[in-house]
Amino acid sequence: MHRKVALLHQQENDIVRYIYPLAWHDELSEYRDSAAVVDGVECAPVQLIGPQTDPHRVMYRTLGFGMRAFHPHVVHVEEEPDSLAALQVALSRRLSAPRSRLILNTWQNIDRPKNALVKAVIRFSLAESSAVMCANSEAVHLLQLWGYVKPTPLIPAIGVDTRLFYPGQQQDMDAGIVNVIYIGRFVPEKGIDTLIASMASLIHAGNGGRLNGNLRLRLIGNGPYLNMLKQQVEDAGITSCVEFLASMPPAGVAEVLRQSHILVLPSRTTDTWKEQFGRVLTEAMACKIPVIGSDSGAIPEVIGDAGLTFQEGNVGDLALKLSTLLHSPDMRTNLAGQGHSRVNQHYTQERIATQTVEFYRHLVTSTGGGEQGER
Repeated sequence: MHRKVALLHQQENDIVRYIYPLAWHDELSEYRDSAAVVDGVECAPVQLIGPQTDPHRVMYRTLGFGMRAFHPHVVHVEEEPDSLAALQVALSRRLSAPRSRLILNTWQNIDRPKNALVKAVIRFSLAESSAVMCANSEAVHLLQLWGYVKPTPLIPAIGVDTRLFYPGQQQDMDAGIVNVIYIGRFVPEKGIDTLIASMASLIHAGNGGRLNGNLRLRLIGNGPYLNMLKQQVEDAGITSCVEFLASMPPAGVAEVLRQSHILVLPSRTTDTWKEQFGRVLTEAMACKIPVIGSDSGAIPEVIGDAGLTFQEGNVGDLALKLSTLLHSPDMRTNLAGQGHSRVNQHYTQERIATQTVEFYRHLVTSTGGGEQGER
């Protein structure tokens, strides 16, 4: 995120004040950062209050966010409209910088049940906002369903850092070991059990009962489903072909991707969740790794024509798509190239920053300018 803000500052050629959590930890990442300046950007790390396992209930340990002294044109809070943090920033903006334009972000693409308090938070946050940036087209539709008529640009909050995620010298899978990879949380909705079952069918296929030891699966991440997944691998008799690796920082993820041949994101829709973007898809495509994703939520939208999709939860369909890539070098090469081009056109940090700044300018000029001061 530091990189994205630095790019915003470079493109806007104005002062940016960057407020972010002093520390964060969840299933996949942990950091503590007290930097005072990032590439010319004024930084203000702030402690959080509340359970970080539920970002909708976290707040910042501050009252005014320094808005009264900073006089922002735009207050961009990358929080969901139903979060306490969005409510907190919206209230602070109303009191300290009422002429500024408030922008929220949303990834949500399913209308989950909400109690009266959450509905009230959403109503207030959306009423105070001038726009909501959406990570997927279903999020746009959901806001429209709620009666939101202000701008909802389709601009994901996170882009790919191509300084880390870039193509490497990859060994041809026809020459030896074939590495299939999953990266993400170990939870039921990620559909990892579908991937394991599909891989087991391919590893056992056509070998007279013997394992195809050249076909390997790497599962990288962490979460409550870990032990169940390990048991599934053992029950399938493919322990020697599956490797579990702990969560790692982005540089480590990029290095492992460059050692891989196919990335699979097998997410499965539930009553309260479906895939909202699938950042690992764009990271793999940036490394010129062919991708396969389920048809859950935003996955087909992110992949476009640069990868393959399968029916979520369908073991046979995923096995068929994997087998197709395994036996088609030309398709692998073509999809890898198309994915790399798609990332550069739509999903790099530079592209996201450009779109964001262009929208800032449009919003400020079309709605009267906001406070007289910096961003």
